[in-house]
Amino acid sequence: MSEYDIVIIGSGPAGLEAAITATIRKKNILLLGQKKCSTKLFKAHAINNYLGFPGIEGSDLEERFEEHIKALGIEITPKTASAVYDMGDYLAVQSCSDMFQCQAVILATGVITQNLFPGEEALLGKGVSYCATCDAALYRDKTAIVIAYSKNEEPEAEFLAEYAKNVIYIPMYDNPEVSKDNIEIVNKKPAEILGDDSFTALKTDDGDIPADGVFILRESIAPDTLIPGIEMDSHHVVVKKDMSTNIPGVFACGDITGLPYQFIKAAGEGDVAALSACAYIDAKNKA
Repeated sequence: MSEYDIVIIGSGPAGLEAAITATIRKKNILLLGQKKCSTKLFKAHAINNYLGFPGIEGSDLEERFEEHIKALGIEITPKTASAVYDMGDYLAVQSCSDMFQCQAVILATGVITQNLFPGEEALLGKGVSYCATCDAALYRDKTAIVIAYSKNEEPEAEFLAEYAKNVIYIPMYDNPEVSKDNIEIVNKKPAEILGDDSFTALKTDDGDIPADGVFILRESIAPDTLIPGIEMDSHHVVVKKDMSTNIPGVFACGDITGLPYQFIKAAGEGDVAALSACAYIDAKNKA
């Protein structure tokens, strides 16, 4: 298990600023996120309230961000966190088959408004999974469904296809490309997870699809699913002024903490979250 001082989940303005501040404070960090740091930022036109950059376009500001983290030797690891576990003396962050140990976690995933499918939460771990790499071996010679929200999940589906007899791939994006012969691309809209004690079928807008299991591969997972017990207010994580949550060692920043959804607010909170995480680690180590 790889060890870090801080694992930062999310690579938008909040996550990048947290990574910059923690690196300057000489902490060993892991930054999980998308290589293209923020689609929302990239598509923004003139940004007029980012201090020092009047009227800058989102793509230009993103380029400045990328130059900044590159100058500090910070790399974005393109993985999705699927679970965070409190192990007592440390926190463990799972990402597919990888497990990372750390003393603090900073959530900077942006606000997640996607609702769970009916039946998803009740059948999680009972035929519903968020990690194909983790659970692929359970579906040897069986049929599995993959609901994928980006092209980044295509390698996961292809890995699953090495075990499963058949994989039914439902892309929630345009122009999917998968290479395995036993993967069938199905363009239907998922509606409900069916089953009593275990998963039996996926209900869609065009009939039910029976299978042995379903993998729901979103670009990010809702905070209260990622970290059970974290305090929420609707879709937002509840934080104190120092960006700490009700879970010791877990901090949050950016859109995930609530309005206003502003790039400069997100970056400022990322700085505060990193400083607070560093202080938390230093106090813990002294104790």
